[in-house]
Amino acid sequence: MTDPERNMPLSGHIEELRKRLLYALIALGVGTLISFTYANNFIAFLAKPIGGLEFLQSIELTENISVFMRVALLCGFVISLPVILYELLAFILPGLQPRERRWVFWTIPAITLMFLLGAAFAFYVMLPAAIPFLTGFLGVTTIPRLSNYITFVTSLTFWIGIAFQAPLVVFFLAKLKLVDAGMLARQWRLAIVLIAVVAAMVTPTVDPVNMALLMLPLVLLYWISVLLAFIARRK
Repeated sequence: MTDPERNMPLSGHIEELRKRLLYALIALGVGTLISFTYANNFIAFLAKPIGGLEFLQSIELTENISVFMRVALLCGFVISLPVILYELLAFILPGLQPRERRWVFWTIPAITLMFLLGAAFAFYVMLPAAIPFLTGFLGVTTIPRLSNYITFVTSLTFWIGIAFQAPLVVFFLAKLKLVDAGMLARQWRLAIVLIAVVAAMVTPTVDPVNMALLMLPLVLLYWISVLLAFIARRK
């Protein structure tokens, strides 16, 4: 039996994609509206690594409200992430075999979990090590701006959360037969160099200690990726 969605014309696929993106945007909007209730509490939570909101300052009239909106949008993204992932995956499901569809569904909770693990690693491991170094550098008293601090913290946690998706991306590529475990294992030296470059770009400080804090989990994630690639290509 043929799947009618497989034989859909190009215009039908475009309309389906538009519908899926609309649902994802609606989910993001609903999640952001829900976040308005908790944004103040979350901002106070994000300020804990530096000692609390009393150690921050605002110097612009609209700075506080812009920070509030940024944090609400970020929280809304995290809340709506499972729905967004589902809508994106639902668009590609008709092009997969029934057996392939089963492993796609478990990626939704897996991607969400890995993102949260990456964000937690950045918040509870990297920030406590980086902030004292940054604020105490040269012995000059530093009172960070609220907007600068929140942008720094949310950007770091977001991109580390994205970096923790690497094993799942490799698993997906292995399923598509674009990579395999043997190729990844042979290229481990190149992977270490690339991980060092990424760590240097993402790490908020220039000292090797903080770079190592990020490199170690990324190296571990690389070898987890090799294992997942082996599992994905196993018959």
